[in-house]
Amino acid sequence: MRMDDQEESSNVEDVRGSSGRGGGFRLGRRPIGLGAVAVALVAGWIFGINPLTVLGLLGGDDATPYASAPDTPPPEDDPQARFVSQVLRSTEVVWSDAFHESGMDYQNPRLRLFRGNYPTACGEGDAAMGPFYCPADRIVYLDLGFFDTMSSRLGAPGQFAQAYVIAHEVGHHVQNLLGINDKVGAARQRASATQANALSVRVELQADCFAGVWAKRSQAEQGWRLEQGDIETALNAAAQIGDDTLQRKSRGQVVPESFTHGTSAQRVGWFKRGFESGNADQCNTFKAG
Repeated sequence: MRMDDQEESSNVEDVRGSSGRGGGFRLGRRPIGLGAVAVALVAGWIFGINPLTVLGLLGGDDATPYASAPDTPPPEDDPQARFVSQVLRSTEVVWSDAFHESGMDYQNPRLRLFRGNYPTACGEGDAAMGPFYCPADRIVYLDLGFFDTMSSRLGAPGQFAQAYVIAHEVGHHVQNLLGINDKVGAARQRASATQANALSVRVELQADCFAGVWAKRSQAEQGWRLEQGDIETALNAAAQIGDDTLQRKSRGQVVPESFTHGTSAQRVGWFKRGFESGNADQCNTFKAG
């Protein structure tokens, strides 16, 4: 993936040198993200970390400390942070255009770079969770060390695979703006555990599809280009974080009723659907069979 001199976003905050303590308290929803990767492959399911608690669209509120929003951009000589900023800016352009085409206004999310642990409006952010989006403060949280995990443990090196992860989390922001998160959260509270898990799967697959829409529209509209193997590494990343693959690696067996993110084939399929169509209307996972 080559973004070269692409524009950077002004919405990236760098708190890697801060603990973020002392901001206050807020009632907020828990985060939505790709963290099952790190939990399953690094910490392991046996740690007792329930993926629903960490990653799902849960409705319950918590009184949790949150950090006052810093206005600290990443250093100019940090190439990884610069790439993240370029990817975020590309999502801002794509979704602003897509929302405008539908007669709506897009509100940009912020992306906060952190290390280790950091308080959010959705609870304590932990690098072991992987990247995640907090609907309560509309911030994507990212520990850049996760990109090393993708390369060394997921077989997904390269910048396009990293961009896919960011685009997936921004996809959750799109869902938040469209009111999908609130509707699903309300439905989950009335559902059984198995039904609630199934709803979470549809949420995650839609975010994968939105990531595909971003990739299709961004390279066409903004002039950056994919290189040979880029799509394959992104699809491999999607496949490696399917619930069936993660459970098979960590437990040795697959328990479909516990899925919260979808199978490898589903994740690949919905990303490809978004990428091939470039149309967010094709991402209605809630009406799909």
